[in-house]
Amino acid sequence: MNLYEHTIIARQDTSTAEIKQLTEKYSKIVEKNQGEIVKTENWGLINLSHLIKKNKKGSYIHFKIKGDGKMIDELEKNEAIDKKLLRYLTIKVKEFDLDTNYFNSDRETEKKETKN
Repeated sequence: MNLYEHTIIARQDTSTAEIKQLTEKYSKIVEKNQGEIVKTENWGLINLSHLIKKNKKGSYIHFKIKGDGKMIDELEKNEAIDKKLLRYLTIKVKEFDLDTNYFNSDRETEKKETKN
């Protein structure tokens, strides 16, 4: 089994309910193709560095996946035809970093530091 980090960017006008539906949809595709979702993170609405299809912002969803290349091909094939998505990216990694959350707000980080 290979390890992959997979990120999708949904359009800025996508509602939270639609984000949840997208997450469930692509999780089911992974599981249907003998893959395993290790972790799913919703990074929220983030500014894009440049306009993509007239969008200034995008809703980021990040998956940590165990599976094979055929499963990734099937996943990306479905994402390529989805009109709600702006971009997707899959990276093969050697191991997952399950501890670090890069998109915590500054307040949450400060709370953790003051508790220690």
